[in-house]
Amino acid sequence: MSIMKGRAAFAAMIGVGLLSGVAIGQEVKQEQKSVVGNANVPPVTQEQLNAADKNAKDFLLTNGNYAQTRFYPGKQISRDNVKNLHVAWIFQTDVKESLETSPIVVDGVMFVTTSFSHVYALDAKTGQQLWHYAHKMGPITVYCCGPNNRGIQVLNDRVYLATLDSKLMALNAKTGEVVWTTNIADPELGYSETMAPTVIKDKVLIGTNGGEYGIRGFVRAYDAKTGKQLWNFNTIPENSVGVWATKDATGRDMHRNIQAEKDTLAKIGDPYAKLGGGVWQNPSVDLATNRIYFVVGNPSPDLDGSNRPGDNLYTNSLVSLDLETGKYVCHFQYIAHDVWDLDAVSPTVLVNVKGKDGKTIPGVIHAGKTGHIYVHDRKDCSMIRFSEAMVPQENMWVLPTKEGARMLPGANGGVEWSPIATDPGQELAYAINLHQPMTYHVENSPYPNGKLWLGGAFKVIPSEQQSGNITAVNYNTGKIKWQVKTPEPMIGGILATAGGLVFTGEGNGKFAAYNSSNGKELWSFRAGAGVNAPPSSYMIGGKQYIVVGAGGNTQLDYKRGNNIIAFTLD
Repeated sequence: MSIMKGRAAFAAMIGVGLLSGVAIGQEVKQEQKSVVGNANVPPVTQEQLNAADKNAKDFLLTNGNYAQTRFYPGKQISRDNVKNLHVAWIFQTDVKESLETSPIVVDGVMFVTTSFSHVYALDAKTGQQLWHYAHKMGPITVYCCGPNNRGIQVLNDRVYLATLDSKLMALNAKTGEVVWTTNIADPELGYSETMAPTVIKDKVLIGTNGGEYGIRGFVRAYDAKTGKQLWNFNTIPENSVGVWATKDATGRDMHRNIQAEKDTLAKIGDPYAKLGGGVWQNPSVDLATNRIYFVVGNPSPDLDGSNRPGDNLYTNSLVSLDLETGKYVCHFQYIAHDVWDLDAVSPTVLVNVKGKDGKTIPGVIHAGKTGHIYVHDRKDCSMIRFSEAMVPQENMWVLPTKEGARMLPGANGGVEWSPIATDPGQELAYAINLHQPMTYHVENSPYPNGKLWLGGAFKVIPSEQQSGNITAVNYNTGKIKWQVKTPEPMIGGILATAGGLVFTGEGNGKFAAYNSSNGKELWSFRAGAGVNAPPSSYMIGGKQYIVVGAGGNTQLDYKRGNNIIAFTLD
């Protein structure tokens, strides 16, 4: 089949240098070549998922647990012996393209996904394939930022998958056979799915991508047994205007012309129906209060705010809902009327934090494209503090122009979709960041009927150096404890462990372990392709393993590959 590569294809058209917020439509014709096998995997109970944060044997949820802390409680691999880590096995998938899967491990069986929504069940000890589901795409598939898939979720005897052509599926966990399929939304209107589902209390939670296409975003719950829709929450309310905020979450002026926006609102009305608001990553789930927390992405069109007056709720916001009903509880908007594509995309994380009075309270944190880690009160979504900037910030918030206005961060961040990790014992959050100096260009264009709708472009400045970093932030003070600079912008994810380590990879193929207290590099491996996926860890046969995908990244055009690599000590 003939395939163009998301942002890479768009970059070729406008010369933006493989950046963010763009998309491509394609016709996909392929034969389904699923290999049905036998994975001896026991049913996963809701009780097991609830206690995933204490489970050092398995890795049951996309980011480790419902709180999304990405803190693995096993400590066999430690600061003292990590230098002895070596490859245990390598599995090569059938798809050599952007690889962002978060491996799930259940009692010795591993589930991984690839671009174009393939699913593999593997023997977690040997890497041997047990079954393979190759999804057959519909006639039209439209997506932003690469044909990625970030993983699956397991509950009872089923594996749940969201597909690039906007379907939700349940597969038999033992064989890979399809149990049921539900259409989420129409791909021809710009909807797609790259996120992993979240399964909680017999509900499958899923958001939608497509904020670059003039969609109206949502988060939905489906019945895990039947695929029937249970509730829907539109991330763009019918009244999207808000409070006409003039400052961002950190108190800086965003240079809005409020009167001009009000005049536009009087002429065209509320633009909610095509205002974007995709949801890129899993919600975190507070089991004690039965609430979920997620962040909403950019308004549409990305860079041109002239035809979308108001704050554009709930884009660029933290949102909390009631799990049972999907009803709104609270929100906090980081950037109102965003015209820089600095949307909220990295997963929310639930940790206990110090409130403004110094007392410990339930908190929720989010790492933004702005380069700040934001700390919130879980009760009402209010912001308690924001961290020191992890990346350079300049000329914020200069308005885009036709000729191009320079501002930092560039449109990729800061922290892109990459999930952060936390170590509650050290009160630290670990984030990987991008530094890409850019100019922002605006150009007015009408809604293109389900096609790409950027309203301009963001372009890398060729004369300025790009780089990345790994940053540890104390979320109770907002202070940076340590930072490691990397030669290229970082995108993928990070894992913290009870062994005093953090693991993360780079686009040049380097996968490394660092001392979680001071950032000292203790071990590294060259994977041969970009390591742009979040690592996982698990135990089998009394041995701890670290596993990560090495397949590169479409968005930054890092070297492609098709390897799932597991490491152990002996």
